[in-house]
Formats: sequence, structure tokens, C-alpha cells
Amino acid sequence: RQSGRRYNLFLKRRLRIDKRHQSKDSIFFRDGVRRIDFVLSYVDDLNKEWEKKLERRREFESNLQKAGLELETEDKKESEDGKIYFVKIHAPWEVLITYAEVLNIKVPIKENDIPSTVENPLDCMLAPLRLPEKVMHPEPDYFTAPFSKDKQELYLINDESTFFSPSMRNRIVNYILTRCPYGTEEGKKKFGIKRLLNNGTYSAAYPLHDCQYWKKANDPNCDNERYTLYMEWARFLRFYKEQPLDLIRKYYGEKIGIYFAWLGFYTEMLFLAAVVGLICFLYGLFTMDENMSSKEICDPAIGGEIIMCPLCDRECEYWRLNTTCQSSEYSHLFDNVATLFFAIFMGIWVTLFLEFWKRRQARLKYEWDLVDFEEEQQQLQLRPEYEAKCTQKKKNPVTQEMEPYLPVTSQAVRFCVSGTTVLFWVSLIIASMIAVIVYRLAVYAAFASLMENTQTLQPISGLLTPQLATSVTASCLNFVIIMILNFLYEKIAIWITDMEIPRTHMEYENRLTMKMFLFQFVNYYSSCFYVAFFKGKFVGYPGAYTYMFNRWRNEECDPAGCLIELTTQLTIVMAGKQIWGNIQEAIVPWICNWWGRRKARNNPENLYSRWEQDHDLQIFGALGLFYEYLEMVIQFGFITLFVASFPLAPLLALMNNILEIRVDSWKLTTQYRRPVAAKAHSIGVWQEILNGMAILSVVTNAFIVAFTSDMIPRLVYYYAYSENEDSPMSGYINNSLSVFQISDFPDRNKPKLNPENFVICRYRDYRYPPDHERKYLHTMQFWHILAAKLAFIIIMEHVVFIVKFFVAWMIPDVPADVKAKIKREKYLTQKILHEYELEKLKERLCQGDKRATEKEFIATEGRMELSRAM
Repeated sequence: RQSGRRYNLFLKRRLRIDKRHQSKDSIFFRDGVRRIDFVLSYVDDLNKEWEKKLERRREFESNLQKAGLELETEDKKESEDGKIYFVKIHAPWEVLITYAEVLNIKVPIKENDIPSTVENPLDCMLAPLRLPEKVMHPEPDYFTAPFSKDKQELYLINDESTFFSPSMRNRIVNYILTRCPYGTEEGKKKFGIKRLLNNGTYSAAYPLHDCQYWKKANDPNCDNERYTLYMEWARFLRFYKEQPLDLIRKYYGEKIGIYFAWLGFYTEMLFLAAVVGLICFLYGLFTMDENMSSKEICDPAIGGEIIMCPLCDRECEYWRLNTTCQSSEYSHLFDNVATLFFAIFMGIWVTLFLEFWKRRQARLKYEWDLVDFEEEQQQLQLRPEYEAKCTQKKKNPVTQEMEPYLPVTSQAVRFCVSGTTVLFWVSLIIASMIAVIVYRLAVYAAFASLMENTQTLQPISGLLTPQLATSVTASCLNFVIIMILNFLYEKIAIWITDMEIPRTHMEYENRLTMKMFLFQFVNYYSSCFYVAFFKGKFVGYPGAYTYMFNRWRNEECDPAGCLIELTTQLTIVMAGKQIWGNIQEAIVPWICNWWGRRKARNNPENLYSRWEQDHDLQIFGALGLFYEYLEMVIQFGFITLFVASFPLAPLLALMNNILEIRVDSWKLTTQYRRPVAAKAHSIGVWQEILNGMAILSVVTNAFIVAFTSDMIPRLVYYYAYSENEDSPMSGYINNSLSVFQISDFPDRNKPKLNPENFVICRYRDYRYPPDHERKYLHTMQFWHILAAKLAFIIIMEHVVFIVKFFVAWMIPDVPADVKAKIKREKYLTQKILHEYELEKLKERLCQGDKRATEKEFIATEGRMELSRAM
């Protein structure tokens, strides 16, 4: 029986091979002439809704043909699994020119005659980074104008079959598919492919890739742009090469093109920040031996003689300051004079990045014909879910047509539920952060007791202090909690956004963006804010410690400062997120598509068609770019909000982004179906989010330098309290530690053992000694330092903000040459159109057309003169 099945399968394949002489890897109809612009697929399942789905498909496809589209159906017997029908769609010339005018698509009218800018003298040095000119600029540079059916002779139409690019063609077909009706149900007119996908009438709708990514197509009429993108852009070995943005835009559309342009520009700008950050880190590394604070801590005669108060109640013993020798040396890597310089530099860098991106974006808007494009107009189309769920109607003041709407009361209720849900999840993050703090406090005491009382830890005790051990384990635990909450909240955010029933796709994406960003902002950054601004700030002093929930004693910072712990937290969360994100983005789609790629490589082309190969790929989805932007914006927060504590953060981000560009391009080119081309003239709401984070970063870095770093106390000591002119920083450690009399310990805090009978211990604060009349109250030096910190924050913020606004004012948003090209194109367009009208009038006058009056002729000439003057 088994051999009989194999024989039947062999005969079936043999018949299919004999039946098709044309390769099924072709992107054309059976005639080899008409291009496949879109593919619909469905499974003919015999369930209770089978007849209803069949009727919908018949009506829908009939209406598509009435709209002028041409269809060709592949029977399920021709598919690899024998279950799926494929409907191939072709848009003929008449349909394309009709909807090109409707969509205001710009097409070439004249080759650009403005000379290119002066060559960069560094081009010869950058040659290894360049791609071939044919890849970078697949088409000549043209002046363009909106298409008009009545003026076709104006445009550079050499070949009707290639005049509109495949991305333009699939955009036009998708526009028709989203508006095509398929019947009336329950008294409502139903339309749109999205509804048919939602109710299961069709299983997929997608444009085709033009070839297999690992080899060129056999058909000489195929552009093979996917193969070019893979070979020149989507391979990891090409990480050092520039991106072929024009080819990306031509193949995937402007929306995806603008994302890769932004990501590439962000990565280029990170190179400067990474270099400066590395220099600051090396400065700290080379000056470690000159750090007087760590020298005093490590000196057996100074740090070895200073007895510190216990790190926890009862169980912990007194300890010597020199046990934190190595951690104090490492803290100097990040807590030095260069920290201040780098914080100010990054405040200016973020302004330069945003301003230069505006200029780059303006250049792309011109080059990609997006100058007059209004994104809002494109997004006015109602979402199918909105139309399906809104039963009431009212007249649209713009279109003057009746359309569905959601009553205000229903909107208010939905917003209340949505807002409450978001607040609940934000509260859940705060609760989880408190749980991690409690873990810190409980484990901190355990580590302190363990490390001081266990001889087995002696070899590593100098490096792994209780503070560092607590920080590392808590950061790892926090990272795991962050990833779990992200996974759960993502589904909740989509659910509550769907529940709000946004009217348009733009509203939907903006609402989801704000929900997801708010949650991830709190989720990723809350632990860093705690370490930076709360840890070690409210600990009290021996005998009067501050407790959380009256049980756990608040954490203290290392004698060398809390900055090294903020660095640890930032490194683990940032690096962990980037590593996990790249694994998830690269491995998951690869595994999902492994079987499909295996079929594509092992089966003959005439058995495994181009539409079947693409059908087996993953769906990029309408929110595909949303997650990519969100990932990068969260990373942007790490390298700006807390960069004063970790100068190497831009370097980590740079290495990640170099990999990210290739991972995103690889999965888009090889693992996903070809997305429908869409226009976008900017990165949208993300621009405002980046601006907000840029302003916030100045404030956070000023506070980190003032309150988390030890720089201000050192400067105050250097200028006001130092008594040694030859070595002004000597004695700083002794000056920064206050004295506590052990006999003043209450029973709750007093250690069980004091084998060496210490009389006093030291703690990190500025308080009067026990023999002073103002016993254990803050000294004047404490208030001097506090005043210096506040003054520093005010001065730094004002300096950076003044420089930021001055830089933003100095750098115009649109380059001068782009302004000139825009004016030149508008002038040429008006001139060509007016000359065309003038020629038509002359022809009509010569033919004796009485309607072509002399006044009309003079008016046309007048418009030409006016356009020249303008």
C-alpha cells in the first residue's frame, strides 16, 4: 500500500511537470506577459459557512473584474499540498493610470538638470564602504509631477509594462482591494479585503517577491531586485557597507525605506558618541592609579584601619574599609571628571542627531517625491473593525456622506476601561520593582553576613562586594521580570486598543504607540531610576536607620559611590535586551520558515510556485515597523537618559545597531512575505517621543552627576575643605565618613559579636561626631555640598539647553540645495503644464475650434509668465 501511494504521488508530480512548460517560479500569468501584482489564497473547507464564503468570493472577484482587474485562478490540485486555491491579480494599463491619478502618484516628466553637489574629498577613503552606483541609484533622477490621464504625452513613458514600478502596482491594487464591495449582510454594505481576511473568506493576500533571494529568476523580464537586496544589503558580511536606500524604497515602499534610513542615520551618529564615550572610558582607565580616593581606601594604613559599621542588623559584623578596594578602583572608570564632560557632550549630541535627521528627512522627502504628500489624507480610510462595530451613522463634514461613528458615551466608557487597565499594569510594574527592592534588602543582608563570615569566599571577596553581588543578582532578576511583563502586556495593549475601536489606522497606531511606550518606559527604566536617585539616599544613620515596611533596612551605597551599581544595572538590562531581541528576531522566523525553505530548495520550480513559496513565509503585518521603532527608541533612552553613568553605552548600542540593520534586512528579505508598499514622509509620532526623551535626558544626567556621582562632594572638598596644598584630595575618604559610637547602638541594630572590642565605627555621611553638642546632626559641609549639587544642576541644565536651542536655531531643517531643487521642480512642472496647454490651444485654433478664444490663449500665456516670475 505504501509503495502504491508513492507511485501515485510520482504520477501526480509527473503529470504536473508535463502540464507546465513555463516555470512556476515566474511572476507572470500563464501567458508570460501579464505581471502578477497581487495574490489571494483560500482553503475550500466544507464547514457550515462554506456557502456564505463561496458567495462572498464570487461577488468580490466579480466586482474586482468590473473594476478592471484581471484574475487567474490556480486550482488546489496545482498547489503543493493539494488544499489551497490561489487567485492571481493583474492590473492592466487603464486601471493603473486611473488610480495613479486618484492616488496622486508622481511620475517622471524630465530628467533632473541641476548639477550634483561638489564631490566629497573623502570619497576615496570611503570607497570600501560604497555600493555599486547601479545598486545605490537603480533609476535616473527625474523631476516629477502628479499623473494625469489627459496629459499622458507629458510623461516619460517608454514602456507601459514597466512605467509603474512593482511597488506602485501593488499599492494601487491594494487600494482597490480595500475598497471593493462583496455584498450586503444584515442590511449593511460590506467591502474590503481586510474584512474577508478577518472572517476567513480568504486566508492570505499579499504581493509577490520578484524572485528567490538566493538566485536570480530564469525569466529575463524579472527585475531580480530581491536577489540584489539580499546580496548587497541583507547579508551579515556586508555590515560595513552603506544601505541602498533608493532600492529599498523602490522594492518595499517609502514607509519601510524611511525606517531603514532613520536606523542607518542613527547608527552613523552613534559612531561619534561611541568614540567620545570610549575616550572617556579610557581616560578613567589610564587615571586609575592617580585616583587618591581608591588609594586611601586600599592603603592598609588608612583604609585598613577604618572600621565600618555593619551592613545589616544583628548578623553582620564590623568590617574594614580596604575590603572594598577593587570595587572603588573600578568605580573610577565611570566616576571621574570625564563623566561631566560626556554628560554635557551627549546633551549636545542628541540635539545634533535630531536636527541633522530633520535635514536628512527633508532630503529624502524631496528625492522620494513626498514633498506634497499628506499622510493624514491617506489615513482617512476607516478601519474595517470600526465600520463593523459602529452601528450608528452621521454625515461626514468633509465628504458629506453618511458614515459610521462611535457615540461619545461609548467612547468615554471605553477610554475609562482602557486607562484603568494601563494604570493597573503600570502599578504592577511598580509593585514588581518594590518586590525587587525587597529582594535587594533581604539578600543584601544575607550576602553581607555570608561574605564576612565565610572563609571560602576570601579569594573573590575583594572583587565581589555585598553591594555588587546584590546589584548583579537583582539586575538579572529584574531583567527576567521585565521580559515577562513585556510579553504579557503586549497582548493586553493590543486588546484594549482594539476595544477602543480607533477610527483610522493612524489613530490605531498612535494609541498603541503611546500605550506600549509608556509601559516599556516605566518597565525598563524604573529600576535604573531607583538605583540612580533613591538607593543610598534615605538610609538614615547607625542607631536611626530607615526601614521599608518597618522590616527591611534600606540599602547603602558603596563607600566609592552608587554610580558603579547604576552602571551594572544599565549594562545587564541594556545588553540583555539587545541580545534577547536579536535572538528572537533572527531565530524565531528562521525556524518557522525552515520547512518552507527546504521545500523551495528541494522541489522543482514547476512544482513549487512563486506564490506558494511566498505563502509559506511569515507575515510582516501592519505593526511590523511599530515593534522595530519601539525597540530602537527604548535603546535611545538607555544611551541618553543614563549615559553619564556608562560612557560605553553608545558603543554597545552601535555594535547592536550594526547587527540590527542586517538582521532586519535579512528577515524582511528572506523570511517575510513582501509587504504592501506604503508612503510615509517621516517617522511619525516617534519624532515627538525622541524630542521629549532628549529634553528629559539633560535633566536625568544632571541629577546623576550631582546626586549619584561623587564628583560634587570631591570638588567641594578640593576647593573648600582640603588642608594639604601638595595633595588636595588626600584625606577625602576620612572626611566623607562620619563617626558613630558603638555603645549608642540600640539592640535592634547592634551586632551579636564584637571580638576586637571596637569602640567606634564609620559610616558614609556628613554628621557631627558623638562628642559634639549637635550629636549626629548634619554638618555645614553637608549643606554646602547640597547647595553645590543644586547649583550644578541649574547651571548644567541652562548651559546645555542654551547650547541645544542655539544649535537647533543655527541648523536649518531643510538644506539650501533641497530648497532650490523643490523650487526648480515646481517651476518646471508649471512651465511644462502651461506649455502643454498652450500647444493644445494652438492646435484647436488651427483646427478652427471656436471655443479656443483669443482671451483663453492670452490667459494661458499670462500664467506662463507668472510662473516664470514666481
